[in-house]
Amino acid sequence: MNPIDERPNVVVIYADDLGWGDLGCFGADDFDTPALDGLAASGVRLPQWYSNAPVCSPSRASLLTGRHPAHAGVEAILGGTRRTPGLPPQPTLASALRERGYATGIFGKWHLGADPAYGPLHRGFDEHFGFRAGCVDYYSHIYYWGDHNPIHDLWEGEDEVWLNGEYLTTVIARRAVDFIERNAERPFFCYVPFNAPHYPLHAPEEYMARFAHLPDGRRMMAAMVKAMDDGVAEILDALDRLGLRENTIVFMSSDNGPSIEERNWLDGEEVSYDGGSAGGLRGHKGSLFDGGIRVPAIISWPAAIPAGGPGDVVGCMADVVPTVLEAVDGAEPADETIDGTSLLPLLKSGEAGPDRWLFWEYEGQLAGRLGRWKVVLDACESMQVDVAVPEGLYDLLDDPGERRELSRTHPDRFREMREELERWAERCAGWRGEAPVR
Repeated sequence: MNPIDERPNVVVIYADDLGWGDLGCFGADDFDTPALDGLAASGVRLPQWYSNAPVCSPSRASLLTGRHPAHAGVEAILGGTRRTPGLPPQPTLASALRERGYATGIFGKWHLGADPAYGPLHRGFDEHFGFRAGCVDYYSHIYYWGDHNPIHDLWEGEDEVWLNGEYLTTVIARRAVDFIERNAERPFFCYVPFNAPHYPLHAPEEYMARFAHLPDGRRMMAAMVKAMDDGVAEILDALDRLGLRENTIVFMSSDNGPSIEERNWLDGEEVSYDGGSAGGLRGHKGSLFDGGIRVPAIISWPAAIPAGGPGDVVGCMADVVPTVLEAVDGAEPADETIDGTSLLPLLKSGEAGPDRWLFWEYEGQLAGRLGRWKVVLDACESMQVDVAVPEGLYDLLDDPGERRELSRTHPDRFREMREELERWAERCAGWRGEAPVR
């Protein structure tokens, strides 16, 4: 066989606002997710995995570019103090794989620029089906939020398409399966960013009926996640049926932690929604406490990564690009503009590797992790809570919920970590071409 035909296929499945405690394999005990739990059993469950941002757009930018959000040029699409019209032109995982002969397709939520000039077809994808903005109604596929008239937002490439009444989670999964079937004879990259379980909270009655015993918020979450899990099952079944599963890398994660935004409910109730679970972690979407940035993650590649590994490696979305490219090329990319690190050797060996720094910056919040220790500056609990913790040091090994603040107990460690975090914040300012924020 030609070595080029032995290169792995790549499937990336991205949930939207799925919390660390919203999958069976990550501790959910009130509903099951058999497809994703089975995926974890066939690969490695990664409980120390992080998004590079606590909200949608910058997280997606890091996933596709291997860069920190400030370096990729996307820190907020809607709202926030640093807005951008979309992902600036730069290499992406899609463009890198297309250069290597891969078919590339995206099916679902883009949220890296609503203008067609910033669309997926201009960032390395051959095919695109889905919506460009941050969310849509699951049945009408109309964007209702913000100070504007409702906008229909569903596209096949550059052409608007109308599938009124079809549940979008199911449609996305079936479009991904169709892409896999059409490209089974060549290597492919299939990116499946579901919009579930992001607001507005919609689910078919057949799924709601399964969870009638749960409280309203949790019932809706269970129904939406179950529909997504069934979609994942269709994708995995297609890979099995076509004989591709063994040599396909399947990575699954979520863009950020669970949302408690009032607008989760389409009828506009001014109440906090608590259907998603951060699994005991502190904070929610919009927070640099772990509940906002530590997300469920799974990687499976039966041909190369042993199943059932310990998953102690600490990783982030920016690591996906170099990890995948090493799997394809046999070596980590020699690209100094990539901020992530290939984790392929650790995933193959089952080792955690040496302690490494991870950094975050979002809307005035700063955070950094090194090994078991994490430092935060001006961290908020969620997008809905403005009161910030001015500074804090936490031992994530003994206190994963970040409840015990230790800066006075370990003043030297706190000072050293804070100084390193502030130096990194200066680097972010340099990426933006502005003066340091602190």
